[in-house]
Amino acid sequence: MTETGQSTGRRRRPHVVPDVERLAGPQWQSEPAGRLELAHATAAAVVRVGRERSGPDAPDLLTLADEVGLDTLAELWRLAADDSLPGVLWALYLLRSWCQEQGTVLARWYAAGRPLAPVAEVVAGMSDFGDPAAVRQLADDVLTGAYGGDFAVALDRAAAFFRIVAIGRVEVARDEDRVAERDRADRNVRTAEALERAATAWRSGLLR
Repeated sequence: MTETGQSTGRRRRPHVVPDVERLAGPQWQSEPAGRLELAHATAAAVVRVGRERSGPDAPDLLTLADEVGLDTLAELWRLAADDSLPGVLWALYLLRSWCQEQGTVLARWYAAGRPLAPVAEVVAGMSDFGDPAAVRQLADDVLTGAYGGDFAVALDRAAAFFRIVAIGRVEVARDEDRVAERDRADRNVRTAEALERAATAWRSGLLR
């Protein structure tokens, strides 16, 4: 996954990252079971290092995405179950990439969907402006919160965003595009449901 945000300064790389890159490299072409095991191990390591460190020099997922680059890991995580730890990390990176690259259309879909999903709107917590900048900020906040804040809340916010977008994209679709947009909206809803299951599992200490 390509990240388009630009860093405003350099931070010290977390110790886990070289180890993760070393592990990912030689096993990239391994059998499916080995790749799945690696996906879970690297996801756990990336989340753990952020939640165990604090202070101004502590990295966050946003910093890792922009400065270190986790394209290989994100591709590895993509293969995991959508409600597993690596699966939801991939969904969060996908969300941020989507918001960075298509903020204008997402803002349009969000604006169309938010009146029809008032509960989800509250959970998502987007700025009232709802413009492309607000969409990008929401994605950054979710990614940062997943690392240094309440992980379950970050997943719930991402799920709410996907639900609102799913509703909005159908609302604004032209008649000739409505069937295709419904299919895409259904995928957005399935992603939201997976994130919600993962949030529940995290609160119970069962997300792996």
